[in-house]
Amino acid sequence: MKPLNLIEKAFLLKKTAFFRELDLDLVLTIADKLELTTYSPSTPIFCSGQETYHMYLIVEGRVKIEDKGQATLAELRPGEFFGDEAIFTEKPQGYSAIAVTECVVLSLSRSHLLTIIAECPSVALNLLEAYTANITFRKR
Repeated sequence: MKPLNLIEKAFLLKKTAFFRELDLDLVLTIADKLELTTYSPSTPIFCSGQETYHMYLIVEGRVKIEDKGQATLAELRPGEFFGDEAIFTEKPQGYSAIAVTECVVLSLSRSHLLTIIAECPSVALNLLEAYTANITFRKR
């Protein structure tokens, strides 16, 4: 996949529950902080117990979420996110995320997200609402 420009990243963000309601200027600011990474099939994006401090948004492909015993908790698709709880808890990941197919993901670091929240506190509310709506695989 070719690198995404700022507008393409912003468009992807606007399609997610986290960032849908934000002003375009703020979405562009966030999009500028995103890092694009491609993972081959069966490659771990992160493993249970790992400290990552990033949230991830799937652009292309599918990601399997596994518990510590390697039981599948969920399979996520483009437009879905994961890893966000580590941004707030500062604890190691409680599950593994593994590319099922070739995956392209955008990641946002804890430090960038906290800077954005300081500038626009409404982002925190959007994150909480989106997090609770997406908590199914995290409850297991």
